[in-house]
Amino acid sequence: MIAELTARFPHYADLIAAYWPRWLETIPGPMPGMLDLVADLDAAQVPQFAITNFGAEFWAMFRPTAPVFDRFRDIVVSGVEKLTKPGPEIYALALARFGLGAHEGVFIDDRADNIVGADAAGLVGHIFVDAADTRAWLYGHHLL
Repeated sequence: MIAELTARFPHYADLIAAYWPRWLETIPGPMPGMLDLVADLDAAQVPQFAITNFGAEFWAMFRPTAPVFDRFRDIVVSGVEKLTKPGPEIYALALARFGLGAHEGVFIDDRADNIVGADAAGLVGHIFVDAADTRAWLYGHHLL
């Protein structure tokens, strides 16, 4: 990406070159209440998995900074698998890897198109608005 963008925009080469080493600064951190929600699901022994559209290199940089993912049993990373949300293939891969059948897993995301893709693949989707809304939804589905 950096070489391609530098070739297209050589007058921004210095700024583009700064992107990679400073990329972690662009991550704002978890949404308020999410770390508690993940901890509460873990305490309730609800298996947690993730699907992320991170590139492989960016995931390798980010993952050590986010110990919350230690609570997840498996994580499907787009850049590793060469699949992206909301494409059906990534959800099919995730269900197979996670050992889940249709309607045996929930999928929470802040993008409606990703929820539509997950629903079509057999997951039960919920659009993330905030942690309190998601907590109430999980209670309603007897997961907390």
